[in-house]
Amino acid sequence: MTRLNVVLVLAIVASALVLIRTAHESRRLYAEIDRARNQQRQLDVELKHLEAERRVQATNLRVEKVARERLAMRAATPALTFYVTDPAAAESTASAPEAAR
Repeated sequence: MTRLNVVLVLAIVASALVLIRTAHESRRLYAEIDRARNQQRQLDVELKHLEAERRVQATNLRVEKVARERLAMRAATPALTFYVTDPAAAESTASAPEAAR
């Protein structure tokens, strides 16, 4: 009978240790999930901030200003427009109607 009691006590102690370990692991995992959720919220806020900044940077007025100031670009006018013709293309279009005859 004493041997049975010892075995039962050892089983109870082992069961208690497993329960304690499982509870500790559960708390650790919950804390890790909480940290991950906090990080997700921070990244969402940062993403919204970056998207707003991108929208501000991509406005038409800002793009035109940067093009004029940094790239020294200017608006196209008929006085600045140059038309380039390709002699080979002109010959092929001119000879095409002759080939159809």
